[in-house]
Amino acid sequence: FLINPYGLHYSEVCASNLVKVDIEGNIVEETEHFVNPAGMLIHSCIHAARHDITCIAHTHTTAGMTVACQEGGLRPNNFYSALLHNRIAYHDFEGLTVDETEKVRLVEHLGDKAMMMILRNHGLLAGGRTIAEAFINLWLMERSCQIQSSVDQSGVKQIPISDDILERSVKLLAVQNMGQPTGALEFGAMKRVIDKKDPSYKL
Repeated sequence: FLINPYGLHYSEVCASNLVKVDIEGNIVEETEHFVNPAGMLIHSCIHAARHDITCIAHTHTTAGMTVACQEGGLRPNNFYSALLHNRIAYHDFEGLTVDETEKVRLVEHLGDKAMMMILRNHGLLAGGRTIAEAFINLWLMERSCQIQSSVDQSGVKQIPISDDILERSVKLLAVQNMGQPTGALEFGAMKRVIDKKDPSYKL
C-alpha cells in the first residue's frame, strides 16, 4: 500500500513521492524517502486485519484531539455527529505508537465492522472501501469534533437528541447518496476545489 513519506510537510506530499510498502513495512519501490514507524504500525495492522478497508486516514487536528482527550468522546448532539451514532470505535492511548504488541489491541478495538475510530488522547482515524469513503468518514468526524468543541466553549445548556432520531439519522444517511458510492459526490467536489487552488498534488 501507499503511505506518506516521513519528514515532508503535508503541502509537499504528492502522488509521485508516496512510499510503496508491504504489510511488514518493507519499502518495495525505490525512493529517497522513508516511513514514519508509528504511522506504519497503525496502517499496516488495520490493512492486514480488515481487507474491506483499502484506505486509511489519520489526523492530529486541534478539534479531533480535543474530543479525543474528553472522557465521553464524541457526543451525538449535532447534525453531523448524529450520523455517526454507534459507528465509532475507541482505542486507549498507549504512548507513541511503536510497540508491536499494540497492533493486536488496535485491531481488536476497531472490530470487524467500524470504519472510524477515535484514538484517545491522540487523534482521529477513518477508513473506507474507497478513498472517497475514507475522506467523507474523516470529514464527518472532524466537523463533528469542531462543533462539539464550539458548543462546549459556549457554556450553554445543550439540546439532547433522542435515540430514535439518532438511529433514524444513521439509516437515512445510507439512502442519501443519490445512487453514488459513499463519499463520491463530496470527494469529487473537494477534488475540483483543490484542482483550482493547487493541482500539484497530482505530480
